[in-house]
Amino acid sequence: MSVAYSEALGQTLEVDRIMDHIKGTESGPTVVFFGGIHGNEPAGVFALKEVLDEIRAQKTKVNGEIYAIAGNLGALGKNVRFQKEDLNRIWTPERMDSSFSNMVECSDEEKELLEIRKVLFRILEEGKPPFYFMDLHTTSSDTTPFMVLNDSLLNRNYAANYPLPIILGIEEYLEGALLSYINELGYVSLGFESGQHNDIKAIRNHVDFIRFSLYLTSSVQASEKERTDLFNHIEQSSGTVAQRFYEIYHEHKIAPGDNFKMYPGFINFQHIPKGEPIAVYNGEIVKAKGQKRIFMPLYQDQGSEGFYFIRVIPKIWLQISRELRRFKVDHLLAKLPGVQWKSNQKDTLVVNQRVARFMARAFFHLLGYRARKFDEDHLVVKSRERASKTKAYKNAPWF
Repeated sequence: MSVAYSEALGQTLEVDRIMDHIKGTESGPTVVFFGGIHGNEPAGVFALKEVLDEIRAQKTKVNGEIYAIAGNLGALGKNVRFQKEDLNRIWTPERMDSSFSNMVECSDEEKELLEIRKVLFRILEEGKPPFYFMDLHTTSSDTTPFMVLNDSLLNRNYAANYPLPIILGIEEYLEGALLSYINELGYVSLGFESGQHNDIKAIRNHVDFIRFSLYLTSSVQASEKERTDLFNHIEQSSGTVAQRFYEIYHEHKIAPGDNFKMYPGFINFQHIPKGEPIAVYNGEIVKAKGQKRIFMPLYQDQGSEGFYFIRVIPKIWLQISRELRRFKVDHLLAKLPGVQWKSNQKDTLVVNQRVARFMARAFFHLLGYRARKFDEDHLVVKSRERASKTKAYKNAPWF
């Protein structure tokens, strides 16, 4: 149990790990929402409370099951992003193994992870497919709403039904995110960023997103007019960036002990002219080296990512990518010198850096791979397609 506080509403809310669970009388999907994975982002928690209370009060018919899961209970109670470490950066096999093997010395966030993981696998064991997992977040700077997801065709196909900008590729920069962990299990999983932490609009945008997601997954039925009106309202909130795919291509990383401060006034998707001062980093001014589009500027004390640069992905690039993945062209890569499968699962390639020089990361992205440094001489690139449980979603109306 924890107590979350919303500055936007001036209200507190008692929160359990499973905030709510509604099981319908008819068969349907299992839809899971996470709120408060970061403790200074309570908007999703309050929005989930509002929507699920409304469903109960109006006795709305539910197909399948709906879960509302609270994230970092300890951090929510203190209204901080995290207590010792970011809960959304430790969902790796190594961290989970070490947490299980030494639970006595676990950090606060590791204990939260183990509890959430236990709930997650109980849902997967007891629930019925298709499964949907959605992580509700807010940002330190003002923003139009947007979605973040790992680049699998399954995720892409689902997310394209929202009138929102979609950011691909963040998993290449953020290791250990909850949604990356779930996506590697093969399920639809995405993050939704609704606005600035303490802005009332962030709660309202979360409410709209939750309702639309329940309509889209057929968890809750709605008239055509209700769906259209909500679609249009969400689209208006996103302005001119709605329904476009973007990819991250640069991250300004902050190491422990670094001194970083953004200049004021930057917002997501903003165009930055060449030479524009962006931040002060360890006493030096960081300037844009060319025309840029900024993403997730950091305006809070906690966090290790100062800002990102993003660019629009052309539609033809997305179409080519889809066809290359359908025909599993990536299997030809393993026949090249300096490229080999990491294991018999054939979902991860180890690429010699000398070979990688002639194969831009954009090429790996086309084939559904995201790259990380493996050692001084090699990259490891992992596919987002192999694990996808696509067959479980083929009868969904959106598919």
